[in-house]
Amino acid sequence: MNPHDTISCPAQTPAGLRNYYLVRGLVAAGWVAAAFTVAKADPLVAGILLVAYPAWDALANLYDGARSGGLARNRSQLVNAVMSGIAAIAILSALNDTHVVVGLFGAWAIVAGLLQLVTGLRRWKSFGAQWSMVLSGAQSALAGGVFIKQSLGPVHGITDVAPYAAFGAFYFLVSAVWLTVRRGR
Repeated sequence: MNPHDTISCPAQTPAGLRNYYLVRGLVAAGWVAAAFTVAKADPLVAGILLVAYPAWDALANLYDGARSGGLARNRSQLVNAVMSGIAAIAILSALNDTHVVVGLFGAWAIVAGLLQLVTGLRRWKSFGAQWSMVLSGAQSALAGGVFIKQSLGPVHGITDVAPYAAFGAFYFLVSAVWLTVRRGR
């Protein structure tokens, strides 16, 4: 095992990547549902969800990077995991200021999006069907800029960032379906 790996898993396969994308999409969809229902009326739940989203991204990147040849070979996912963990801690520490939370979420979305774009481009040749991950990464980076701008004006909290997670869910689910279709050919 490589000393840079933090998780030992079998090598990523197209079916494994499809399942990973499916889980990521379903978790994001559940997060969106919770954000627009329970969290909309409960600031404590909203705070938990705002911290959980980048924390989940950190864990997911560690897992996927390790399954895809190890974190030493997948630097974009290692960096994404570290930055997502830092973002979760920063958001946790700023939960009393919604403007700062939305701004931090935006900064994280830019970094995570660009790193996802790099990961999608890197694995395109091996797995194909990465166009939605590349598009998702680019859109995430753009959305992050919008969040930062939005944080300077009126903000509503979790409902400001929930559509971002909805697009993430959509892109992960599209990738899962696309890999399924591609595998069936």
